[in-house]
Amino acid sequence: MSETGEKRYNSTGGDEGRLVTLGRVTGAHGLQGWIKVYSDTVPRENIASYGHLLLNSGAGWQRWKLSAGRRQGKYVVLKLKGCNDRNAAEGLVGALIAIERDQLPHLDETGEYYWTDLQGLAVETLSGEPLGRLDHLFETGANDVMVVRGERERLIPFLWGQVVQDVDLAAGLIRVDWDPEFRGR
Repeated sequence: MSETGEKRYNSTGGDEGRLVTLGRVTGAHGLQGWIKVYSDTVPRENIASYGHLLLNSGAGWQRWKLSAGRRQGKYVVLKLKGCNDRNAAEGLVGALIAIERDQLPHLDETGEYYWTDLQGLAVETLSGEPLGRLDHLFETGANDVMVVRGERERLIPFLWGQVVQDVDLAAGLIRVDWDPEFRGR
């Protein structure tokens, strides 16, 4: 049990697969236990919309009730119940922040995906040539970009219907209309 009286999540056990990382603690904010957070959610402040968060600063996942949160420039600041002073907040710096998978809003079957569901999928051309595995995605403003790692790293735009032709989560595969010889700049 944690100091907040809640279950700890085993970082080596079965709970890991049910967790989705949303960001990390980057610093303390003020004197009353607020933490500064880098959020991977879109928009950033969505990380403050969950009733509780799981933090892991190396000793396993610990559940914290979220008291308040708001956007603060390019960061978000959060107040966790039981984190009442700057020293406690500083003790959380570097911690990963996650939620349980079932806390995410349900997506319909309309071709929407969470990035976390796409990471690790095999990527191949329409002719079946393997390009590697999707390591991660990032935003450019114009579109999202897949970082595919295989015999070399490829940056492939995630443009549905133009480049990305099919995503089959059950088969673990993304099919793309892409020239495997394309080198880019």
